[in-house]
Amino acid sequence: MMSIKTADSMSRVASEIARESHRPRPVTMLLADLDRSLRDGGVASRHPLATGFHALDQVLAGGLKPGELTLIGGGQGIGKTTMTLQMARNLAAAGARVLYVCYEHEEQYLLNRLLAMESRGPVAAEFDEGVRLRDVVNHIDRAGLRENASLRALVDEVPALAGAAERMASYADRLLLYRGSATYTDLTMLAAELVSLRDAYSSAPCVLFVDYLQKVPVYPAVLSETDRVTRVVEGLKDLALSLGLPVVAIVAADSEGLRASRLRIHHLRGGSAILYEADLILILNEKHRIVTRQNLTYNPHLAQSFHSWIVCSIEKNRGGRQLVDLEFRKRFEYACFEPDGQPVAEVLIDERVQAE
Repeated sequence: MMSIKTADSMSRVASEIARESHRPRPVTMLLADLDRSLRDGGVASRHPLATGFHALDQVLAGGLKPGELTLIGGGQGIGKTTMTLQMARNLAAAGARVLYVCYEHEEQYLLNRLLAMESRGPVAAEFDEGVRLRDVVNHIDRAGLRENASLRALVDEVPALAGAAERMASYADRLLLYRGSATYTDLTMLAAELVSLRDAYSSAPCVLFVDYLQKVPVYPAVLSETDRVTRVVEGLKDLALSLGLPVVAIVAADSEGLRASRLRIHHLRGGSAILYEADLILILNEKHRIVTRQNLTYNPHLAQSFHSWIVCSIEKNRGGRQLVDLEFRKRFEYACFEPDGQPVAEVLIDERVQAE
């Protein structure tokens, strides 16, 4: 963990960058900046970064855009952490420097999921070739009870984990896992970490993931959750803009959304700032819950298969297409989704259909 002195120094740097980005600048200066960016390759650094979810990247015209805030909402157990961690892994494997801050789980929990994901290979045709998440945990627990326990001994015993460790080694120094604290890992601390990461690896794009937004502390403390979430979402958007990087944050659903037949954008917990500040909002729903009745009545076998899929709806996209429904197959036994995905062919319920 960084010292308080170092954190304070980084925070001052982050604050200075933010202040500089909000100062008025004449167009002549902006034209000079554009010329410099064209000459040194800076324009190329603002290209979208592919998430590795191919159908999603296609709709987003390439992926996540620097300077934009993406929110991912869904109910409990829907796969929000699974999707964001898989995105983080894909971005790191493609060369980006990724900071994944999780306020819910320890780093080892996330590492176990990465090992399960990598054990079957990100492009493997058969998922049964890998090690299931529960078995990854069991192998590690059993290995820890033996004499001369080590990571080398573990991977020698389980060849699929050896492949996982080898694949992870290709990006391990670019993916940073951080156990966030609801007490002290606030926006200032996140800014300091990002400035440090950007300055250390200036040639590579940086991406921030926050799991999840409602857990980020605010100082001085405020009583209203709406006010607190407003400060956090505005702060994350400022980070994205001032540092010129994509920020992705998981957002919890409110109690009404958890009871609704289909979770929608207005069910995200925290007030209107979430809807206004975000550039891209993805909502996850279980497919079997949101297809219309005619898809369930006449083909029971097909209806049963819907349980294996989630629907990822692009409900807001400031830079392109929106109101697009994509589906991805769940492979939660390996802590991942199948990355290809496709547009949803079936009719999904919405407020109009429910009212009929």
